[in-house]
Amino acid sequence: MSQRILIVDDAAFMRMMIKDILTKSGYNVIGEAQDGAEAVEKYKELSPDLVTMDITMPEMDGVEALKKIQELNQEAKVIMCSAMGQQAMVIDAIQAGAKDFIVKPFEAERVIEAIQKVLR
Repeated sequence: MSQRILIVDDAAFMRMMIKDILTKSGYNVIGEAQDGAEAVEKYKELSPDLVTMDITMPEMDGVEALKKIQELNQEAKVIMCSAMGQQAMVIDAIQAGAKDFIVKPFEAERVIEAIQKVLR
């Protein structure tokens, strides 16, 4: 069975890039969200196997959304996506339960490697 993934990023271009990398590697992208609040709703609705979550977003940032998803499911697998220079937020995210993080701009190999590691 292919793994079901939810992509969360406020930039449509970034969502498209990640979706492209994942679908080419045989993953099933079951949904997308453009902010943390929408991510939490989609998580409840879709129960994905894994979430890729941008850190900096309007409404609710990725760390806050991660905490809310963890409240719904302590086993939730969330990989944070961050730009350079967001180390403090990445540390917050890992402490909040993120399983890994990938840095923008994305390298396809690194994205797939992180996802495989977390889904193992």
